[in-house]
Amino acid sequence: MQNSEALNVLGEKLETCGNNPKTGFYRDGCCNTGPDDLGNHTVCAIVTADFLDYSKAQGNDLSTPRPEFGFPGLKPGDSWCLCAGRWQQAFEANSAPRVKLRATHQRALEACELADLKAHAADLS
Repeated sequence: MQNSEALNVLGEKLETCGNNPKTGFYRDGCCNTGPDDLGNHTVCAIVTADFLDYSKAQGNDLSTPRPEFGFPGLKPGDSWCLCAGRWQQAFEANSAPRVKLRATHQRALEACELADLKAHAADLS
């Protein structure tokens, strides 16, 4: 469900987050969202071992493959659209991964502060 009008947290056109593995709530490679995305999967993050361990400890194991759901399991360095609330929790626990701001949907700002996202930016110098 590619939305050509989707904007990122910088107010620009939303860029692709990742295609290997294919990410996004709609598995379109982007952190697009809609009314059926109750988890707000809008933060494009470059996952780390620390974050994967943190997420698993919170009950969401993202590293174990789940072939029955077409999920290959994530490894450090993969780009993935995270739930904005989970990223914020990880940020508060000092376990937040780097963020691709240009691929992070503006809806992430419902749960995250732009300054916090920018402090973890992987794509701004």
